Amino acid sequence: MRDYPLDHFGFYEGAGYRQAVADQVAFLRRHFAAPAPTAPSTSPPQTSRRSPIYDYVIVGAGSAGCVLASRLSEDPTVKVALIEAGGADDAEQIHVPVAFGQLFKGRYDWDFSTDPEPGLDGRHAYLPRAKALGGCSSINAMIYIRGHRADFDEWASGGASGWAYDEVLEYFKRSEDNERGADEFHGIGGPLAVSESRSNHPLADAFVQATAQAGLTQNADFNGAEQDGFGRYQLTQRGGMRCSTSVAFLHPAMDRPNLTVLTDAMTRRVLFHGERATGVEIQRGGQVEEIRAEREVVLTAGAYQSPQLLMLSGIGPAADLTAHQISVIEDLPVGHGLQDHLMALVNWRTDRESLMTAATLENVALLEGEGRGPLTSNLGETGGFIRTREGLEAPDVQFHAAPVLFYDEGLGVPTEHGYAFGPCVVKPSSRGQVSLRTAMPDSKPRIVHNYLATEEDRQSILAGMRLAMEIAGQPALQAITTGPFVAPASHYDEDLMAFVRKCAQTLYHPTSTCAIGSVVDAELKVVGVEGLRVADASVMPSIVRGNTNAATIMIAEKAADLIKTGARATSGAAV
Repeated sequence: MRDYPLDHFGFYEGAGYRQAVADQVAFLRRHFAAPAPTAPSTSPPQTSRRSPIYDYVIVGAGSAGCVLASRLSEDPTVKVALIEAGGADDAEQIHVPVAFGQLFKGRYDWDFSTDPEPGLDGRHAYLPRAKALGGCSSINAMIYIRGHRADFDEWASGGASGWAYDEVLEYFKRSEDNERGADEFHGIGGPLAVSESRSNHPLADAFVQATAQAGLTQNADFNGAEQDGFGRYQLTQRGGMRCSTSVAFLHPAMDRPNLTVLTDAMTRRVLFHGERATGVEIQRGGQVEEIRAEREVVLTAGAYQSPQLLMLSGIGPAADLTAHQISVIEDLPVGHGLQDHLMALVNWRTDRESLMTAATLENVALLEGEGRGPLTSNLGETGGFIRTREGLEAPDVQFHAAPVLFYDEGLGVPTEHGYAFGPCVVKPSSRGQVSLRTAMPDSKPRIVHNYLATEEDRQSILAGMRLAMEIAGQPALQAITTGPFVAPASHYDEDLMAFVRKCAQTLYHPTSTCAIGSVVDAELKVVGVEGLRVADASVMPSIVRGNTNAATIMIAEKAADLIKTGARATSGAAV
């Protein structure tokens, strides 16, 4: 077995995945010694002495926080603290791609849900969110999609100066290590591995064949010159193993003396002196501590919890904060503008082998010996983008196809072979809201996405469902399908929409609750206060067309440059 560097954890040729995971767990335990278990206490947390002062305090070690901590700590003269409410990313199910669904509703999941969604017949939608290093990049489907050029140009034209496509492309390329090589649209040598699928499951390929038979455009690179069309997704994997932002950015930086990572530490609020953020208050080990920031506090807790933290700290809609007896520091529309991708998957039975039986000794050997096979599957292996009506400047619907049954919001357990595919509204016009449930920091926020609130969104999902049924009728899928498992009652529009309202689910892509232009400025600084920024998916003025992880990483890369540039300007002014 070949040695491999722990600071690039993943699957390497000749290295068994069991040993890779075991070594990674040992690495994490050296850096994150678990505290001794204590009996539950009914007493309030005790306030301890203040912690050392850092230059930058980053809240949330997720898709953005890991990137930002790594980039800022590249400067050995600054001290960086990264605070994470969850623990280390030491579960085997995190690193073996096909197993991520086993993490839902466990200790690595915040296990949020919406309030009743009017557009889904009043259902409460399940919202898994990762509670571990890497955040949702540690439990997502690893699909590498940046969004459409039009998304970023729309941001810029709406006032987000510096965020046009041609301006952010360099940040996408900076992160990327694409195994296809470098070109006009792609980079190599970055921390984030972007690779081809190592599963290539025949059921997923049958879906792509059916789209071609339906006369739909094919596309080999959704991040290239054009987004429209169908094909295989590229993935954030290295040699068949997950390459989260924790693996790609944080672990290689962990031994830097100027970087401190605090896990199992829940941030309660941002601290202020007047209108300047001076640090955060956290709770860990039964104690409340103050973590001080000399220069800036940066929130990277995601589109649900970054706005929650701002509101707990006195920044948000004044009437709402006053109702919770929170003193208002700045009256801003925090939590407003929430967007997400709504997906409706149709499930079909098949007589072909699916991922239901992936965990065989033969497939383990494929993963260990060659870094390929069903255990490397990200589930949503194939898909594509379409425009459902004339006059659209970019796609309004995206498809995902999985070579296994995927139903009941991803919580259903497959008991027979099958496959699933369906549309999502990739550029919704509906907007929801995140608000406080209580003023207690450990209360889960109130979330309403307001799915399908607009006629435009309803028509997009309906057109996507019509196309899904057309694709299902093509020879490539008819040859392997034995019947419906979870499917609409008929092809009529009324039944298609009834199916959507009953079965549609999140695609796990919340954005836009601390948007540029309303809550933060184009440099991601919170409006009306000093020393505080937000740098995650919540700052998107509107959701991007496609899976949001790549765009979130880009935001963190650009945020690091903005912070460094601001620090240099301040230093120069002081001189």
